[in-house]
Formats: sequence, C-alpha cells, structure tokens
Amino acid sequence: MEIISQLLPFIFLIAIMYFVIIRPQQKEAKARQEMIEALKKGDKVITNGGFIVVVHKVEEKFLSIKMNDDVITKITKDAIAKKYEDEA
Repeated sequence: MEIISQLLPFIFLIAIMYFVIIRPQQKEAKARQEMIEALKKGDKVITNGGFIVVVHKVEEKFLSIKMNDDVITKITKDAIAKKYEDEA
C-alpha cells in the first residue's frame, strides 16, 4: 500500500504530461500530414523558407512547385509549412 502511495504522484505527473504535451503534438502532426496528403494542383502553400508558391504537380515524395511563371522546381513534402489561405 505504501508503494502505491509513493508512485501515485509520478503516475499523476505522467498523465498530465501526456494530456498537455504529447497528445496535442500527435494531433497536430496528424493534421499536418492529412493537409500534405490532400494537396492538389493549384493549391497555394507556404514553404519552411517562407515562400508562397503554387503546387504544379504532386508526386509520391516530392511536389513540383511554381514560384512564378518561369520557374518550376521540386521540393520534398516535408518542406511545406502550411497551406496558404487568401484573406481577401
């Protein structure tokens, strides 16, 4: 009985850490992965470098992006920070 009373604060602390830190990070990572998988041609995205680009072609591991009318390049899907939504 004494062992349980000594371990109870540690179990409580681990539970708090799970619900405050680990679970929200997992939910955010899952939402980001779903967003990346749902990208299609014509979507505007923001890269980790801060560029706002248009998806030109979706491949298995890479995206072909259009930076302007003349420049099309490839980046990894991990380089996408978020989808860009016009505020107009």
